[in-house]
Amino acid sequence: MPKIIVLTGCTRGCGRALVDRFIEAGHTVVGCGRSESEIGNLQCIYPAPHRFDAIDVTDDVAVADWAKSMLTDVGTPDLLVNNAAVINRSANLWELSAAEFDNVIDINIKGVANTIRHFTPAMIKRQQGVIVNFSSGWGRSTSAHVAPYCATKFAVEGLSQAFAQELPEGMASVPLSPGVINTEMLQSCSPGVANNAPTPEQWSHHAAEFILNLSAKENGKSLSVN
Repeated sequence: MPKIIVLTGCTRGCGRALVDRFIEAGHTVVGCGRSESEIGNLQCIYPAPHRFDAIDVTDDVAVADWAKSMLTDVGTPDLLVNNAAVINRSANLWELSAAEFDNVIDINIKGVANTIRHFTPAMIKRQQGVIVNFSSGWGRSTSAHVAPYCATKFAVEGLSQAFAQELPEGMASVPLSPGVINTEMLQSCSPGVANNAPTPEQWSHHAAEFILNLSAKENGKSLSVN
């Protein structure tokens, strides 16, 4: 059955690849990203019933307005995928400025909370739907020089599992590690690893199917796209 899917961080990397896969599978995608030019490209490629907006997920007022408009124009999402994230400049923790640290925290944690705050009440009212919050291998283990990113992804794991305990029967909150993928983010901190990993396009074929098959049975489980 066709789903309504809300996807953050839809303009590049894994999010952009998932847009193609979800739409190819017959679903309606409502996506956001910060790049107005890339959002414009998506609007041209995928017109209504799909919808793409330039939204900063750290702006709670903007997310609230976006959710209100989307819920009116498109409907209640069946699937919310919180993919938007950034990684810090590769450096020792004490070498990173407060502004650099705050940027990672704001996008990777507060951005997830903002979308949950404004999209899930409608899903909860219907007592149906899956919320997928992208975690990372660095949300379950650590490496040097990416401490802020690790901190945020550990937080996503905890937030998702606590949120899962609050949801009604029939819904799910899932912290999902996408695996190792050759993205710009991984290239910025570990190019040797990235070069041996699948591209977002290659990854997305299996990942989209995996995400689409998640159900209430997976509520609160820390999962990985294998």
